Amino acid sequence: MSAIRPAAVVVLAAGEGTRMKSATPKVLHRICGRSLVGHVLAASRELDPAELVVVVGHAREQVAAHLAEIDPGVRTAVQEQQNGTGHAVRMALEELGGPVDGTVVVVCGDTPLLTSATLAALTGTHQADGNAVTVLTAEVPDATGYGRIVRDGASGAVTAIVEHKDATAEQRAIAEINSGVFAFDGRLLADALKQVRTDNSQGEEYLTDVLGILRAAGHRVGASVAGDHREIAGINNRVQLSEARRTLNDRLLTAAMLDGVTVVDPATTWVDVTVGFGRDAVVHPGTQLTGATRIDEGAEVGPNSRLNDTVVGAGARVDNTVADGAEVGEGATVGPYAYLRPGTRLGVKAKIGTYVETKNASIGEGTKVPHLSYVGDATIGDFTNIGAASVFVNYDGESKHHTTVGSHCKTGSDNMFVAPVTVGDGAYTGAGSVITKDVPPGALAVARGQQRNIEGWVARKRSGSAAAKAAEAASRPGVDEG
Repeated sequence: MSAIRPAAVVVLAAGEGTRMKSATPKVLHRICGRSLVGHVLAASRELDPAELVVVVGHAREQVAAHLAEIDPGVRTAVQEQQNGTGHAVRMALEELGGPVDGTVVVVCGDTPLLTSATLAALTGTHQADGNAVTVLTAEVPDATGYGRIVRDGASGAVTAIVEHKDATAEQRAIAEINSGVFAFDGRLLADALKQVRTDNSQGEEYLTDVLGILRAAGHRVGASVAGDHREIAGINNRVQLSEARRTLNDRLLTAAMLDGVTVVDPATTWVDVTVGFGRDAVVHPGTQLTGATRIDEGAEVGPNSRLNDTVVGAGARVDNTVADGAEVGEGATVGPYAYLRPGTRLGVKAKIGTYVETKNASIGEGTKVPHLSYVGDATIGDFTNIGAASVFVNYDGESKHHTTVGSHCKTGSDNMFVAPVTVGDGAYTGAGSVITKDVPPGALAVARGQQRNIEGWVARKRSGSAAAKAAEAASRPGVDEG
């Protein structure tokens, strides 16, 4: 069903959310890479509304700053005191300059599972049926506590929304509930809001009262039923937050798998909405992929890996690794137990091995850093091998300095490269060297003290020890050390 572009979408995000028991405003709690209100804004933006307004109240400076960061085009309306949903929508219309011609969609800022497809179906039904207001509903397994949708048996039109505490036994048997999401005729909405009263137990202006006002005036009230009742679930506490995260994560992984990605164990794999995959990518158990991470075609990640804002090239393998802001080239291998910090760039078929940490390092094609090393603030050329237990000494206590190692170099184990320093193409360095001066191309650099053996030291200084006895036995051929 094709829907006309809404004149406005109003997002209600003024509440405190006391049941979250948090210093963070409820709508700013995050799941799968976005705040709750961020998910709602993303779904709303796909309707391409002429205006998008978020009603803020509790901690409004903090919420407004977040909105400006994630969606600079959004408008905010302030609800100084939380006097009900009807009052909140009135504040939004005042921000827009008064009554709005066209469809106004009202959504809740704590419903992160709501999809743009469901919102499009709501506006499509609203326009096709010529309704004054259309409520998004859902049929749920247990409707306890929810407002029930009462329909006209002949026409199917909505005649009332009855709160659970006010419902008769017959009405409580109804499984269709109110989601709190609506599509309104903008002009009729503005007129009806003027008639909303506050003579209720909360002393607030209820948006749901608009439905009765419009129906009493002879206008049609309709409904659009969500295909999945979980979409309309609001988040009020940490348990519901966790349940929504699980549901959204399952949705994202299902979409990835249907698109050709192998997820070995979805129960232990977590992804953000901003993560991308190439076909035939493989994700092993215990893996978390966040931010702008992308796993390209045929690449494998995990098990037990956490990647943030990291690109893994086609055919690469990343095992038991933490990576943040890194790029892993095609066919490269990383891990196990590696840490790629921001600014790490691995070339094609490069290797980062066990217990290696890198930061702000460009590592060339086919180059290997296999074992127990730290490479920071460095550029390493192609097809170079960095020996085990090497450290790029980049910090002098005040400033960071850069090390350059050329292509086709072979550096010894237990080397210290004290930056700033350059090792030329094709050069070698001896094991145990501390490299403090530039090494010319093709040279061998050895920077260590000459070995000196002091004969008989153990017998003199450790007389009677197990070491002395072993040394004495070893000096007498044919004598069993035991």
